[in-house]
Amino acid sequence: MSLSYYNKNLKGFARSLRHDSTLSEIRLWSEVLKNSQTGYAFLRQRPIEKYIADFLCRKLKLIIEVDGYSHNFKYEEDLKRDEELLKLGYKTLRFHDSEVMHDLMNVEKTIICEIEKREIELGVGPSPSSPQG
Repeated sequence: MSLSYYNKNLKGFARSLRHDSTLSEIRLWSEVLKNSQTGYAFLRQRPIEKYIADFLCRKLKLIIEVDGYSHNFKYEEDLKRDEELLKLGYKTLRFHDSEVMHDLMNVEKTIICEIEKREIELGVGPSPSSPQG
């Protein structure tokens, strides 16, 4: 990630969000994204521009968001955010809390599919030391 996109003013808030994760964020992190189980390093609650991404893979320019009930009322705001991040080259995948909690296998399949697309689009591959590399 280009350092010009990193917003150090959000660092403290991002840190507090990491300590106050939802159950669905914890589950997705521990069962799918942590320790490069996807073949890529994902970071939790990372500032990018004026936003904080739930999960960010710098190499793939991929953001994964886990949306709870409050996002039912923020569709336009989320759409604008995703469009702004797309202009910076970042693709955003969004999952609802209930998908992560009750259908994690399909969430993981969707993430893996998107990773494969991003590899082709960006011409990158997993690190040689990663489980899939």
